[in-house]
Amino acid sequence: MPVLVGTSGWQYRDWRGRLYPGKLAQARWLEHYADRFATVESNNAFYRLPEPGTFAAWAERTPPGFVMAVKASRYLTHIKRLRDPEEPVGRLMDHARHLGGKLGPVLLQLPPTLKADPAALDRTLRAFPAGTRVAVEPRHDSWWTDQVRDLLGEHGAALCLADSPHRFTPVWRTADWTYLRLHEGTADPRPCYDRPALAAWAGRLAALVGPEADAYVYFNNDPGGCAVRDAVWFAEEASRAGLHPTRVPGPGEAPVG
Repeated sequence: MPVLVGTSGWQYRDWRGRLYPGKLAQARWLEHYADRFATVESNNAFYRLPEPGTFAAWAERTPPGFVMAVKASRYLTHIKRLRDPEEPVGRLMDHARHLGGKLGPVLLQLPPTLKADPAALDRTLRAFPAGTRVAVEPRHDSWWTDQVRDLLGEHGAALCLADSPHRFTPVWRTADWTYLRLHEGTADPRPCYDRPALAAWAGRLAALVGPEADAYVYFNNDPGGCAVRDAVWFAEEASRAGLHPTRVPGPGEAPVG
């Protein structure tokens, strides 16, 4: 299986003149992006759930085999705090299913103030339709317990491996697939990564899942085009580590600054 490499979102104005040609209409950015990447993580639903027709249009505008991960609504994770999850999960999936076969994992990013609540997480994961891939990104240290690790494993849910200089995430494999988000590097210019950091993550991923990795890797450090350049560099380092990354832009399409 390939390592799908992409970015967290595609609609960033400062990518004009970097990934996107200066005269390309913003309405055509998704098509341009999808010609260069095989996957994207959509954050739209976190702030406001797109209509079913929007998901259907995204599916139509992207090539065969393209995969879109979807970040779950903050109503579920930050307002309800995983309580009574059936309605928000059902509404999300009723809309997102219009991506058809292009629907990738659903990301549950939990608020940093939400302490471990295995019962609420268990109920939330049970609310998803069978076969849905769910990645969970806790942001409070109380979640790092054997009970939580086992719970994720029981549901086949992946712990989101989150890289950030501001917090620690253990490197657990809780499913037969893996989800990695790279939030912020410490190279110059910030928030870019340097090659040694990306090579380290490529090696860590290869050791965790092996050469036949089934993994999703998204760069969330969008300012200044860092995410695009770093995705290109990561794909190169992943290949060196024996992994099989999906397409990325050419080096000349990924300037930063």
